[in-house]
Amino acid sequence: MILLSAALTSFRRGETLAAQPVSATVDVSLKHLAAYNAVCGFGLRDALPLTYPHVLGFPLQMKLMSGAGFPFPLPGLVHVANRITQSRLLTLDEPLEITVSARDLRPHPQGTQVDVVTSVSGVWEGVSTYLRRTGGASGTSEELERPVGSAVWRVPADIGRRYGSASGDRNPIHLHPLSARLFGFKRAIAHGMWTKARCVAALEGRLPEAVTVAVRFKKPLFIPGRVEFSATEGADGWEFAVWGRGPHLVGSAT
Repeated sequence: MILLSAALTSFRRGETLAAQPVSATVDVSLKHLAAYNAVCGFGLRDALPLTYPHVLGFPLQMKLMSGAGFPFPLPGLVHVANRITQSRLLTLDEPLEITVSARDLRPHPQGTQVDVVTSVSGVWEGVSTYLRRTGGASGTSEELERPVGSAVWRVPADIGRRYGSASGDRNPIHLHPLSARLFGFKRAIAHGMWTKARCVAALEGRLPEAVTVAVRFKKPLFIPGRVEFSATEGADGWEFAVWGRGPHLVGSAT
């Protein structure tokens, strides 16, 4: 998932990570939660969906990543992985203490990676890994075996606009074919974090309260589209994936 966002005027360069953490206390809006649940496929209940704190922290993520000390410009950053760990359920009625920080600036065969970490009330942590491509070797392509699909999802053309409204991530590559073409895409693409949330929603009621759900974002999911969701339970938890002509997302819940 390529992140362009609102900070299109930021074109810093740097090789050091000096961004300072940013924090806020956030109260959950039932209206906002209901809109998020509806677009991602969650039922409405007192407990917050596993992926929901990510969107509550999104304004702080943008503040940190567009501020002083963050080494990369936002245009062109690629969201390549996300890992969420929670030790207990968060609930609708509790104020949430959210802190966003950046860590682990490290080399990658195609550039440099960095982790943006969102921590919520000491019981929830989301780690988003971003890649800044600067060339170099492409590396060995990972060979993935297509799993047997357990469900077919038809992803509508407006899912980017709907998720953008619920999440605050109104990146033009997700909103409309014309705006996506300006950035080199033949059509708009679904948000990676919507795809992850949709997978978690499909497993709702089958995951423990204390859980880690990790995904890697692969090929862009062009919308509208038709994809297959697969999920297999094993001794250590779940393995799941979203495939079209190739893999869009692969993940695990443990």
